[in-house]
Amino acid sequence: MKSIHYLMLSAGILAMVSCGPSKEEQERAEKAKQDSIAAVQKMADDSIAAAQKAQADAAVAAEKMKQDSIATADSLAKAKKAPAHAKKKEEPKKEENKINKNDGADKSQLNINKSSPHLKK
Repeated sequence: MKSIHYLMLSAGILAMVSCGPSKEEQERAEKAKQDSIAAVQKMADDSIAAAQKAQADAAVAAEKMKQDSIATADSLAKAKKAPAHAKKKEEPKKEENKINKNDGADKSQLNINKSSPHLKK
């Protein structure tokens, strides 16, 4: 009976070894692993490059805002130092066209008002 157990155990070990992955399968698995590592590395490099570009763009924008702020402050300082006569004069207000009461009235109406009996003395 012991010999049968040993024989079965040996057959089982032999079956497990023979059913394992072949050399080709191991090479494909290793290649897939390397491809996966390369893809992850490329994504990481792209992400780092994008972050560096965003940081550089932010620095350029901050510098531009700083220069704009300095220019605005300089122009305000010059405006305060400018003499009073150099300032723009306000344009005089335009008078609205006054409508004459007789405008639009025809001459017949004017003649009627002159000939009315209560105006005569």
